Amino acid sequence: MNSQASQRRLNLVPALVLAAAVFCFSGCQTSDSTVNRSGSNRRFEMTKTLFGKTTEGVAVDIYTLKNSHGMVARIMTYGATLTELHVPDRDGKMADVTLGFDNLEAYLKGHPFFGSTAGRVANRIAKGQFTLNQKNYTLAVNNGPNHLHGGVKGFDKRVWNASTRVSDAGVSVDFTYRSPDGEEGYPGNLDVKVSYTLTNKDELRIDYEAKTDADTPVNLTNHAYFNLAGPTGETMLGHELQIEADQYTPVDATSIPLGDHKLVKGTVMDFTKPTVIGARINDVGGDPGGYDHNYVLNKPVTGALSLAAKVYEPRSGRVMEVLTTEPGVQLYTGNFLDGSLTGKSGQRYVKRYGFCLECQHYPDSINQPKFPTVVLKPGQTYRQTTVHRFSVRKS
Repeated sequence: MNSQASQRRLNLVPALVLAAAVFCFSGCQTSDSTVNRSGSNRRFEMTKTLFGKTTEGVAVDIYTLKNSHGMVARIMTYGATLTELHVPDRDGKMADVTLGFDNLEAYLKGHPFFGSTAGRVANRIAKGQFTLNQKNYTLAVNNGPNHLHGGVKGFDKRVWNASTRVSDAGVSVDFTYRSPDGEEGYPGNLDVKVSYTLTNKDELRIDYEAKTDADTPVNLTNHAYFNLAGPTGETMLGHELQIEADQYTPVDATSIPLGDHKLVKGTVMDFTKPTVIGARINDVGGDPGGYDHNYVLNKPVTGALSLAAKVYEPRSGRVMEVLTTEPGVQLYTGNFLDGSLTGKSGQRYVKRYGFCLECQHYPDSINQPKFPTVVLKPGQTYRQTTVHRFSVRKS
């Protein structure tokens, strides 16, 4: 998803680089950052580093997770944000395949949700308004006439608490945050947990949980931008994409769904077979053009973890499969990136340099009675899982 171009510009400043302690997964301090599972060849590493401080002086930590194959994920407490993801190409060469910055100050100045946890409601809410239990709620309008990704100071701009753990599944960081009643206009106190797990299957797994003490809409997602070529300067237009969806939700000029589903077959929206992303992108229309649409996933079982999309980058051979329990995935092709942002490795983020596959409920679901509900009630637990699985294709 995107905000307006004016919301995507910032000035980079030097990073505040600080040393930090290394912690073992039982919570004790140790001088060795390597964790070796007893009786197993599974080997994981984790370090915790102070990334900087917010303008209010709140410390922001960054966690580096590494599996036995050398795959690395870095996630910081500001926004529970994925800042780096290093995966091998067909020759075993590692590269960071996500967009972002190498210093906290750049994130603090504002950015187009690079790697962020978006909420309390990801995606758009029409005109920033909804009605729940016969009561009208008004939210911030921060994307043209609409509310986007939780508002002016959504979950992406909060400092989360963090703890670590290790299991047979992999090495994990659990981020927690309490969103108070009335925050950004939403009702109810909401307790949220987002867990990142790096596995030895070369998967980055993200599990979400939330509980509330009053009826409230909840729709969480991760907003990572990917370029599987790594920081080469190439756009993602040559990537091949397949989406497990026969339908999508058409939208109006402000990207709000019209309320129905439409078949993708025979249209520029069709990714039911592997298709180069750039093949028909200029035919999508709109301003600035490109994909920014929700796909209705072909779910064999509602809520089951199943394949949503598969992406292949021909030069590197990298393959990313995205699996999710969610009913939809939003394809966004970096339409508002304009070269004004300079990210990691000094890379300028030009238009369509990265793409997003945001697993979530449909946009504006709170106002669309035909869409799956996003209302969470007291006594219920919101849960969803999204997995990014990496491999290579030799030729």
